[in-house]
Amino acid sequence: MEEKITVRLVRSPIGTNRRVRETLRGLGLTRVGRQRELKRTPSVEGMLRRVAHLVELRSDEGQR
Repeated sequence: MEEKITVRLVRSPIGTNRRVRETLRGLGLTRVGRQRELKRTPSVEGMLRRVAHLVELRSDEGQR
């Protein structure tokens, strides 16, 4: 089974640079409070590292 991670945008990207805002859009996080369930891949992990100060992560390991 693929490992999933739940990501929620908790801080506004206003005042951040364009690259950070585009990364959030790529993750599907367009508004504060939005949540997305994503596959844990190296590319997603790299994107999350770039926006770690704006998001909250929750691993869905072992939940079912």
